[in-house]
Parts: sequence; structure tokens; C-alpha cells
Amino acid sequence: MSSFAEERRDYRSERMDSPEGLGIARARWEASSDGRAGKVVGGDEGIHPLVRRLAAPALLDLAGFWVMWHLRGGFEGLRATGLSRSSIYRRVSLFRTATGMHPDEFVFPGIKLDLEEYQEREIPD
Repeated sequence: MSSFAEERRDYRSERMDSPEGLGIARARWEASSDGRAGKVVGGDEGIHPLVRRLAAPALLDLAGFWVMWHLRGGFEGLRATGLSRSSIYRRVSLFRTATGMHPDEFVFPGIKLDLEEYQEREIPD
């Protein structure tokens, strides 16, 4: 057994009082000018619930891919984290299909990445 596996904690016994954790993200959202937590945003009222359910995980995956693309320095940085070439190419293709742009040139509205802080606090590989 690896030392990582030996050090893992089972957080199920340390449940938070709420699925919102401490409620920091929700409080920020509700305090925003939009403040529509849990409500449909962007005029997608006509989308079938099944489509919405399938799209949510894909959106989270693509957003995380975009973040890591930039924090790890692009293709070669993602390779260094252990992603295969084909996995990266598939995600780039999916990202381009979804946004019309390569992740290297896409700008997520409202997200500002601080590469220097990430590099100072990064969890070792």
C-alpha cells in the first residue's frame, strides 16, 4: 500500500452541517447582483431536464480542464500531471466544440487565475 493511501482520511465521519459546506460560495452568489442561486440562468428554461442533467457534469469537467490548462502551462504541463496525449486532445476537441475556441485563447468570464500564487501553494506532484 502506498504512503498516500495510508494517509488518506475518510471524511464521511466528519460531515459538514450542510451540503453547502460553510456556505461561503452560496453567500457570495446570493449577495451578487444576480443572486439567483438555484434558479435557471441564461434563458435555458426550454431545455429538457435530462439534457440539463447530462450537461452539468460536462460543464464542470470542461471548466476544470480550462483551469488546469492555464495553471499547468498548457499541453506539456498537463502531460506532466499524467494525462495522456489522447485524453488531452479529446478534451481540447470537446472544449472547442462547446465554446468555439481553443482553451488557450478562451477567457472564462468572471474567472481570474493567479498563476504565481498557484505555483507558490501548489500541491506537489
